Amino acid sequence: MSQHAGMKPNDRARRYWDRNAKNYDRSMSLLGKPIPRMVALAAEAVTGATRVLEVAAGTGLVTTALAASAKEVVATDYSEAMTGKLTERVRELGLTNVRCEHADIYALQYENGYFDAVVAANVLHLLQDLSLALAALRRVTKPGGRLIVPTYCHDQTLLSGFISRALAVTGFPGQERFSLASLVQAVEAAGVKVTRTELLPGILPIGYVEGSFV
Repeated sequence: MSQHAGMKPNDRARRYWDRNAKNYDRSMSLLGKPIPRMVALAAEAVTGATRVLEVAAGTGLVTTALAASAKEVVATDYSEAMTGKLTERVRELGLTNVRCEHADIYALQYENGYFDAVVAANVLHLLQDLSLALAALRRVTKPGGRLIVPTYCHDQTLLSGFISRALAVTGFPGQERFSLASLVQAVEAAGVKVTRTELLPGILPIGYVEGSFV
């Protein structure tokens, strides 16, 4: 994700995702063991919601499941290449309740309290200013609205730490190495009441964290 409004976007990170958009789904064959469970949990969390915002939607791996559970989904990404792939997938699947938009998590152009729930999957570890990003998500979510933030936990195991450092050598724009415990702590520090957590195993585990803004 890019920096907040008033700052220049993180062009290096944006270019990384633009370059890798075409290969993103294929890369999930290596890191994707936790993905099916993550997707199922996220879809369950938004069941019955009227409006759901998805940030960092990427190519739409989570979007399709959200569309089956919520009345309306606004799926966004700040990489134009990712947004293009996302739009293609939504069009091919005929998901008429999904709107795809190019958007920056720090400068969301939506009304205060517009969404019932926000899903930010596998992006918190990429953010340069986590508290500012979560504040932006809080603003566009209705009081008591739900936040779903499953995140790769690069600091969960010795293996995940090794892989994380190897990825960094390739230019991967990671900003934070979380464990599930430190992820929960960071989310709670931003004013979120955490109601559900689960560690999803894999060579890079995913920490599933769900809660509500208080």
